[in-house]
Amino acid sequence: MEDGFTVVAVGFEIIGAFAMVVGFVIAVTLGVRSLRRGESGGQAFTVVRTTLGGAILLGLEVLVAADLIRTITSKPSLEDAAILGLIVLIRTVLSMSIQIEIDGVLPWRRALLTSGGQVVAEAVAQDRRAVADD
Repeated sequence: MEDGFTVVAVGFEIIGAFAMVVGFVIAVTLGVRSLRRGESGGQAFTVVRTTLGGAILLGLEVLVAADLIRTITSKPSLEDAAILGLIVLIRTVLSMSIQIEIDGVLPWRRALLTSGGQVVAEAVAQDRRAVADD
């Protein structure tokens, strides 16, 4: 049974890494398209930064799930729980830092919560609207 959950955890890790890589490709593509539309370099950089930040957030969320699955399904020990707590703490601080960078406000001051996937989807939708306007 533990081997099955290990495979699931590895699957989550692959999905998390894949989300970040695909997000990078999407971010660069949207940045290039922004420049081709004649938008300023600053606007293109903002598009790349927010889209890549959203992809990293999404990847971190999936990686935390992988760590939780791996820890829950292994033989419980105080050391494993402490390691998981430290990993989740580090990833939470990273997520909050990225979220502050994207939104420009503290996460608890935002009216609506925004996940990494929503940030990437909004960047793609904004790009589609800009293409439709051309």
